[in-house]
Amino acid sequence: MTSLDAHRVVDAVWKMESARIVAGLVRMIGDVGLAEELAQDAVLAALEQWPEAGVPDNPGAWLMAVAKRRAVDHLRREERRDRGQELLAHDLTTRPDDGERDVDEVVDALDGEVGDDVLRLMFVSCHPVLSTEARVALTLRLIGGLRTDEIARAFLVSESAVAQRIVRAKRALADAHVPFEVPSGPERAARLSSVLEVIYLVFNEGYSATAGDDLMRPSLCLEALRLGRVLAELAPDEAEVHGLVALMELQQSRSAARTGPSGEPVVLHEQNRGRWDPLLIRRGFAALLRARQAGGPLGPYVLQAAIAACHARAATPEETDWPQIAALYEALVRVLPTPVVQLNRAVALAMAHGPRAGLTLVETLTGEPALKGYHLLPAVRGDLLARLGRHDEARAEFERAASLTRNTAERAVLLRRAATCAQEAQEAEEAGEAGEAEEAGEARTARKTREARDEAAGSGTAGAAGEARDEVRSARAAGAAAGGAAGGGVTLGRAMALFLTRPGLSADTIRSYNQTLTRLCRHLGEDAPLRDVTSDRIAEVFAAAWGTAAGATWNRHRAALRSFAAWAAEHGWAAAGLAAPLDRRPEPRGRTRPIDRSRLESLWERPDLPLRERTLWLLLYESAAPAEWALSLNVEHLDLPGMRGEVKARGHWVRWQSGTAALLPLLVGDRRRGPLFLADRRPGPGRMPSAADLCPHTGRGRLSYERAEYLFKRATAELDPEGGGYTLHRLRHSRLAHLGEDGWSAPMLMSLSGHASARTLHGFVRVPRPADTVA
Repeated sequence: MTSLDAHRVVDAVWKMESARIVAGLVRMIGDVGLAEELAQDAVLAALEQWPEAGVPDNPGAWLMAVAKRRAVDHLRREERRDRGQELLAHDLTTRPDDGERDVDEVVDALDGEVGDDVLRLMFVSCHPVLSTEARVALTLRLIGGLRTDEIARAFLVSESAVAQRIVRAKRALADAHVPFEVPSGPERAARLSSVLEVIYLVFNEGYSATAGDDLMRPSLCLEALRLGRVLAELAPDEAEVHGLVALMELQQSRSAARTGPSGEPVVLHEQNRGRWDPLLIRRGFAALLRARQAGGPLGPYVLQAAIAACHARAATPEETDWPQIAALYEALVRVLPTPVVQLNRAVALAMAHGPRAGLTLVETLTGEPALKGYHLLPAVRGDLLARLGRHDEARAEFERAASLTRNTAERAVLLRRAATCAQEAQEAEEAGEAGEAEEAGEARTARKTREARDEAAGSGTAGAAGEARDEVRSARAAGAAAGGAAGGGVTLGRAMALFLTRPGLSADTIRSYNQTLTRLCRHLGEDAPLRDVTSDRIAEVFAAAWGTAAGATWNRHRAALRSFAAWAAEHGWAAAGLAAPLDRRPEPRGRTRPIDRSRLESLWERPDLPLRERTLWLLLYESAAPAEWALSLNVEHLDLPGMRGEVKARGHWVRWQSGTAALLPLLVGDRRRGPLFLADRRPGPGRMPSAADLCPHTGRGRLSYERAEYLFKRATAELDPEGGGYTLHRLRHSRLAHLGEDGWSAPMLMSLSGHASARTLHGFVRVPRPADTVA
């Protein structure tokens, strides 16, 4: 093993085992700072010895043993006044040390029933005597195993500042004589609340960064999730612990869909839910179920997790149960009456009962001192004002929100919203207010139509079921009877709502049409008069939204627009030929047809799949890498924390997602080198593979492409309409096709899949030619 390899192994082991090691040392010596120094001494010993002697079979136990030996040496040198430590020092001095004694036996004899040291250390590092910043830094250092520079980089502060926080925190704990124990009674509840707060602060900083160029910092989200899962195992009867884990799992499941191809934020109702992680959603539901089984009153984390579950259950934004979410926020306000919760409740009310209901509550929060510098308050108010057609006021609110946020990506989005509002206000001023030209009866009709549209949008149903559907239909009939005068004021948003509520449309058709028209409303403004929308502006939107998409994706959105344009022209609300500049794109006939996403989902959920096959197939799909590359991976070339593996022969990294990341540790087990995917049995003497293809731990050879192909085709025979089963090549190309449909560009696909040229991806995305480039 080289020195570089040793550093990588030690770093990985430290992140997994540091909390247990430091906690065990704190129990022995009672000093957090000294315990961490002794643990670091053990790490240095590993860096010195492992390159020559090799990695031990149980590296975590090796580090723990060496660290405890260092602690014993320290206790032998120091005379402690504490009775327990005096007994330990006396026992170690009077009894001979042959180098084989179990130090744990002595420590346990002094401490009685030890309990869980990691849980104790977590309560110590989150003690209320420390500031919030100190608690976060110390928890990430002691429980998370992060280095000082990693914490500094994650929170965009200097390394020296983090180091000072950690040093001051250790000194404060020592000065306060904080006992190394899990408190009981009311103090336990208060301290547990502090622990949960720290973990959620770490997660929130990763989920929505307060500053910097990136919207998210995934490493912090994953670290918070790991801490939450550890705490859930240590405190299985605490409902709020499971509630927090459920909340983080469900929120993290949306991470891949929260940003667009260029890193721009994508709001919840516009996210591609096909990119939500089903594994994390299932884990979130399971954690929420455990929280409910724990009993007791519903706490803030359980209620927030229930709200996130409402979003996760909805297959489309229109199916979201906003009235249920509003009711959950009302319950949350009673247990956590903070201004931020009230602001979130206002959003839910706006979606459930229209923007006026939400704006009424937001207006009561404008004087809250806690929200004075909170950029989401003016952002929410601007959104509600824009939905009500008050564009000048909305523009001012978006600009104010942009001035308050320190996140570059959020600021860009807010400034774009402000510019859109300014343009809408200017167009409305030039055209004159439609209500001033209408008579009283027509104004009432138009107002009724807008309210119906708001209610339909707020209820979250594309079909506008129940009373909203009836009201929209009545408004459409009144508009038709009013003739051209009333039709002249029809807005794009109103026309969209009426178009989608036509009888006879299937749920799939509504979902497909809604994707296209929602994108148009976002770019052009839902309050834009339909008569002012030109074919040139439509062409600009299509070029920006789907210019690099595959031919099938372009043609699907084009067909939806053509249907809408023909319908609007029939009613006299839009000029004919809105879709005229959009030519149909050729769809490559020789391209491998992708496997339907629903069929793949049913495959992943099969309980009878062997671990090896499930891991291989998920890795191929999530990484879009050739099967030969995945089968050539070796255990020693995996970077499990970074969710990637190096294909040495190609010099390329295969990257996977959470589904594969959850399975790989189970597949690897205790193996340290050799092929990742192994054959079913050991090879015969006459067919012995090369040493590079033989596992030194099991004696089995590398899984062959032919065998992997056969297993996949056999498992998918019942999913294939043709009955022959799918190929691994088709599985990979299905991933590329799905990502192309989700808006990935050719360079993004090249980076993921290892394609050497963008031209080879023409079947999945539109690759611009030199003539397409604007000088």
